[in-house]
Amino acid sequence: MDERTRADVERAEAAIVEHYPRLVRLGYLVLPPTMGRHRRVLAAHGLVQRALPRAGRRRSRGSGALPAQRGPEAPSGYDLVRLRTLRLALSYEEWPARPLPAVPSVWGLRLFPRAGGADELALDQALSAVPAPVRAAVGLWHLEGLDRDAARAVLVAAGVADPDGAQQAAGQLDRDTGAGAAALLNSGEFDPCTVQTRPTDLLRRRQRIRAAVALAAAVAVGAAVAGTAGGDGGRPRHETAAQQALDPARLLRTPGDQWADTSRVDFTAWPPRGRQAGDQELLGRALRVWAAPPAGTRITASAGTSTRPPGEPPRLLYAGLIDNVMVAVFHDGERLVRYAEPEDATPTLHFARVDDPDLTTAGALVIGRGNGWQRYLLAPWVSDIATRDLLAPNDPERGLHVAPDGVTDRIPTPPEADGGCGSWPVARLRTSARIVGNRAFLVTDLGDLAPVPLTYLPAAPGPGGPGEVTDAPALRSWARTACSLRSLRGAGVRSVSNWEYAGQRLPEDGGSAAWVCTRADTWRGPGRVTVQFQPPAAHPADPGRIAGRALNTATCSRFGRPVVGQIHWQAKSGKWYVLAAGSQGVGGIDVTGGVRAGAEAATLAVPAPQSASAEVSGRLTDGGSVRAVRP
Repeated sequence: MDERTRADVERAEAAIVEHYPRLVRLGYLVLPPTMGRHRRVLAAHGLVQRALPRAGRRRSRGSGALPAQRGPEAPSGYDLVRLRTLRLALSYEEWPARPLPAVPSVWGLRLFPRAGGADELALDQALSAVPAPVRAAVGLWHLEGLDRDAARAVLVAAGVADPDGAQQAAGQLDRDTGAGAAALLNSGEFDPCTVQTRPTDLLRRRQRIRAAVALAAAVAVGAAVAGTAGGDGGRPRHETAAQQALDPARLLRTPGDQWADTSRVDFTAWPPRGRQAGDQELLGRALRVWAAPPAGTRITASAGTSTRPPGEPPRLLYAGLIDNVMVAVFHDGERLVRYAEPEDATPTLHFARVDDPDLTTAGALVIGRGNGWQRYLLAPWVSDIATRDLLAPNDPERGLHVAPDGVTDRIPTPPEADGGCGSWPVARLRTSARIVGNRAFLVTDLGDLAPVPLTYLPAAPGPGGPGEVTDAPALRSWARTACSLRSLRGAGVRSVSNWEYAGQRLPEDGGSAAWVCTRADTWRGPGRVTVQFQPPAAHPADPGRIAGRALNTATCSRFGRPVVGQIHWQAKSGKWYVLAAGSQGVGGIDVTGGVRAGAEAATLAVPAPQSASAEVSGRLTDGGSVRAVRP
């Protein structure tokens, strides 16, 4: 047990009081991003408050006892509480495999650090793709100002098994994210002491529980969550949040036109729709099944999505009949939850993580699904929808009928992962001029409740501003890439972008090829990357060749530039070449291994047998280097 003298504890307490925001920021950085921002804020404050050591008891020495030996010099008060904060934060890496220590409780509010820009979001996604010891090393460098030797000593003392590996990975993340990481980590996006709040229950005290069965279920769930209280065993005098969450009268309901006059255009701006939006019996059944699914309930959850019961009243988005199935959809601030009640069948629950959505990622949800078809429920700010086949870029769009409650006609679903790929249906959504003038974007279905926006970036601007897939170059690029989306089904994907990062003239008058990096960002944070080589094609939808893949990487994101790809290619003469191409920022290409060559340009083509091994790297214009993404 870590016990200290009374003086040590007093110094530690003074350090916590003086440096509290600094310690909480460090803890917040190290904690797992999968916890969600609200719980991560509370946990960061909780672990700093629990970092105060205990004072040990003094033991009297007998007359024959030897004086205590002096050991190593005790750390300062601040060093001690920083070390204990790190140890506690690193222990959370096991969440949710074991119960979490107690954290501060906040009722009726959700807490979020101030929203940053695209740079902060991209850095946060890059940090979420690395383990906690790497985030700890980054924090010790950029928040604490320690050099590598001092940071290593702290990591060792905190119990990190491989401190050198952690610092090596942190250095790579630093190189990927650029020199601005330190400034961004000290910005409001990573400050859990300066937070914004949102209400979780705007209809509190509207009325008491209206049905006896709902009250009985609420008391049972509340007792299970809160535990048994001592005393005379009487019922609690105040409703718990778990009890309130089961009352359909307490569901959050956004006013119908709020979406047109709010700075937060996401699922919180959706009004409740559907003919059964006022059906208290249906909504009560849905909430009770969510809280305690009966035997036989079919439960589906997207990757990285919790199926925990509601902790407070969620927001109602829809309740109505969809293709003879009664459906209710809720949003609890971090998840979409779809309850379906087929006739003469057990109910189903579908959970999907959707924290921090925006205008496009909250533009629609899948309200119904069948064999080869689906229906969307459109956001209130979507004024028009059309469909098209992504594999037929030259074909026109086809209009789609939308019911007054926002439910579309049936749309064909894309092929399954193990099926053929003869077509790839997508939907084009257009926003209302009341919020964003005439903006259009494509979405596709990848098996989750939230359809996935597709974007396109030409080579010139780099991945600093994703664009909509509406013009001819974007549609042609996606026609050759669409079938690769099959591998992403059910992976909890947030968005997918095609970045045509380089063009290359092929040897022996072979025409022009495009190099495309397809990046899929997930709601959990880590990204998946595929680099494709697209030579001239006989048909618009001929797929390119996979040149490389990478998982849990910042490659091809704002913080992952530049990128280099390589591939073996055969000319019409039968001769084989090693081809390589780098994005903007690559000033030269080097090939080693079985082939040795170099070029003072961002592309390279060198004759080499098909069996020759080749290691390709790019020389960056700023003096660094980057290795090619490999298969």
